[in-house]
Amino acid sequence: MREPEAPTKPRRQARSRFGAGATGLLVAVMVVALVVACVLSVFFGSRSVTFGQVIQAFSMPSGAAGDAGQDAGITGEVVRLRVPRTVLGMLVGAALAVSGALMQGVMRNPLADPSILGLNSGAAFAVVCAIATVGLSTPAQYMIVALVGGAAAAALVWVLGSLGRTGATPLKFTLAGAVLGSALGSLTSAIMLPRADVISTYRFWQVGGISGARFDLMAPVVPMLLIGFAIAAVSARQLDMLALGDQMAAGLGVNVTRARALAWAGAVLLSAGSTALAGPIGFVGLVVPHAARIIVGSDYRRIIALCMLIGPLLLVSSDVIGRVVSRPADVEVGIVTALIGAPVFVALVRAGKTAEV
Repeated sequence: MREPEAPTKPRRQARSRFGAGATGLLVAVMVVALVVACVLSVFFGSRSVTFGQVIQAFSMPSGAAGDAGQDAGITGEVVRLRVPRTVLGMLVGAALAVSGALMQGVMRNPLADPSILGLNSGAAFAVVCAIATVGLSTPAQYMIVALVGGAAAAALVWVLGSLGRTGATPLKFTLAGAVLGSALGSLTSAIMLPRADVISTYRFWQVGGISGARFDLMAPVVPMLLIGFAIAAVSARQLDMLALGDQMAAGLGVNVTRARALAWAGAVLLSAGSTALAGPIGFVGLVVPHAARIIVGSDYRRIIALCMLIGPLLLVSSDVIGRVVSRPADVEVGIVTALIGAPVFVALVRAGKTAEV
């Protein structure tokens, strides 16, 4: 006989720390900051570019750069490298942030994000296996294998979290993700350690970066990200209900299992797609939803909307910082986001801002 589920105490809905006017002003400032970050992303790189050269790069007809001499190199760098890199930074930043918000809502766990729940470990394990067995070497190959590995890990976490008489629960999802991530991490290390060639190839993908951005590589994944964003928008209201507890959400007419599965699918599409494009970038999906929650409160419609602003701002700004601090070389964005995200998250924890989701 199935034991009755213990009643879930409704969570107190967190409110914004700012008034409506202050919140609107803060959002406007972040919009301006994102525009500035995108402009700086086009200007800064291994080679100095003037404003006139940037204008020339955007106004030059396609194919005209071949006769432009030295300016052709500058034009090619701006158009072929910096613009796709900026666009990829915005896409990946938004996808990781929204994915983190969805996972925190599904799990009712403020520490949930793609890296903690095993999705990044699944992508990494798949990439390492492919490098060791078939000699994976090109960005397109990395993208396909990482996408499959991340999606498979997410599916396995869902299956493991749904086992047992009580079905899918946030606690079982979290435990399943932690166990799977640890196991896959150990297997990844076991495969790499005896193979110096695998370590040498894998380490460039593993740090997470957007320096190799190309529109032709992004194109196949963009539809998947757009579907993920659409699912996030549809799931926002149901996540608000799930935050009240499963029993109360069911009493309000929400199919708890279906709502959780839909939001989880959106999170998987976003996290697996972003990991395939840029490698395993940490802390964005963990920190950004908390920052959004502090600004706009616990309404997931507002949280998800703000994540699509703060995520790109964090990732593009981190990429610009990585280019400036070590010119002419680049510090990959995954390293910079970790350096920024870790102390910010510690500050949030110390301030007690991670208790409610």
